[in-house]
Amino acid sequence: MKISGSLFGLNISSKGMSIQRKKMDLISQNIANADNVRTENGEPYKRKFLKVETEQNQFINNLQMEGQALNLQVTNKDHISTLQTPQNISISSGMGEISMTEKEDAKPGDQIYMPENPEADAQGYVQMSNVNIINEMVDMIAATRSYEANLQALNSAKTMAKDSLEI
Repeated sequence: MKISGSLFGLNISSKGMSIQRKKMDLISQNIANADNVRTENGEPYKRKFLKVETEQNQFINNLQMEGQALNLQVTNKDHISTLQTPQNISISSGMGEISMTEKEDAKPGDQIYMPENPEADAQGYVQMSNVNIINEMVDMIAATRSYEANLQALNSAKTMAKDSLEI
């Protein structure tokens, strides 16, 4: 659901919450498969992570919106050198495009000597998964805290919108 107008903060918070939820899903999948030495393709389980990217642009490109203008007053013309007309800057409520990509960690896992394991090679070593439970738990805590922060920002924006309607 896309919200426009003066409530664009809700979009930012909801997008952040969906990113953190996806990260937590991948982390829980990694933890569940941490001891899996063979997957359906015959290789050890590879750690999955989420790569989040946004379009890179200059800050000045974010300052554009339909019809709203902000008169910017500067004391020195060199302060904002990228603008051709620093007196007429407009404010943007839009966000850049955000893309989420699920990737696999290419780093190999540990090789453990277990000659009795049926997956062992000729020398008796088994290639383990590259998932480190401690790192995954730290990532899970960070994702949970980020999700909670986005939820708090969403609730604050909703409260401000509700209170502004009561004026």
